Amino acid sequence: MERRNKWALAIILLIGASVFFWEFRSLTLHEIMVEFRQIQWSWIIVAIACMLFQWAVEAKIVQGLLERENFSYSFKKSYRIPLIQHLFNSITPFASGGQPAQLVALKQTGVDIGIGSSVLLMKFVVYQGMIVVYFGLCVLLRYHVLVTEISRLAFFVILGLVTHILVIAVLLLITFKVNLTKKIVHWLMIIVSIFMNKEKARLLEEDIVLKVDSFYHESLYIRGQTLLLLKTALLTAVQLAGYFIVPYFILLSLGIKDMDIITIICMHAFIVMIVSLFPIPGGSGGAEYSFTLLFGSFILSPEKLAIALLLWRLITYYLGILLGAVALGVTGDSKNVKDNA
Repeated sequence: MERRNKWALAIILLIGASVFFWEFRSLTLHEIMVEFRQIQWSWIIVAIACMLFQWAVEAKIVQGLLERENFSYSFKKSYRIPLIQHLFNSITPFASGGQPAQLVALKQTGVDIGIGSSVLLMKFVVYQGMIVVYFGLCVLLRYHVLVTEISRLAFFVILGLVTHILVIAVLLLITFKVNLTKKIVHWLMIIVSIFMNKEKARLLEEDIVLKVDSFYHESLYIRGQTLLLLKTALLTAVQLAGYFIVPYFILLSLGIKDMDIITIICMHAFIVMIVSLFPIPGGSGGAEYSFTLLFGSFILSPEKLAIALLLWRLITYYLGILLGAVALGVTGDSKNVKDNA
């Protein structure tokens, strides 16, 4: 791992520690210990199992997509990929480091760079599609909760949904109207060139067009793989369900039973939508704030809310960082992943 990524990780951990200190500032050690002793740890194990399960499902997605070339890729190697993705998503703005880190990890375990790029592209497209489906269903099913109990965050939730829909719209535009896409890019670059060096604008346009062409050519293969797309979409839906349900088991561990599982899943999806809008790695600060607002109506005790926040962040965020760091050193051939990611 490069020095800048180590610094980013250190800063993220520092921000996280500061947020937890702030949340626990009004609680005494006695109050915290009393709540910890009452935790039903069996539900915590289930919550952790859900996280491990959703990474396992993503590993099967990677393994399945690699089968297109009759490539023999073990489940162990596949499991490393989502963990490494989680690590680098967590320490880079807008989770931008996950994709290149996955590609390097695949390359260093024998996957051709072209095949690896294609696999990650298909996984990304399907994931974005299923995220939009999930978010759309959550807004439809729990819109009343959104506008009544969490009105302060409603704007950001809707904005997050619109942003993901726009991403899908751009991907579809490239897939089916590549020439129109290039014209739009050219028009936008004309506007951009007003505010920046014309040569830089020209080079930027060339780079974007190159990426558009690359995506288009890969999309031709994707469009011809209907069954593979459906299988990947189904597995992605299962993967997301495993992730979104984690807070439900955390609340059960704290003895909170008067809640609707669909509402909890939707609340967690809303948090993901909000966090995706901000460039701070891992959504540090914003994720915790969103959690306390969204789940505050279910957890009236400030002690339980603070502990629920701590458990949720440890399981859904810091666990992945830890396992991702371990995954970098699982095999000797991952050395270059650490050096290049």
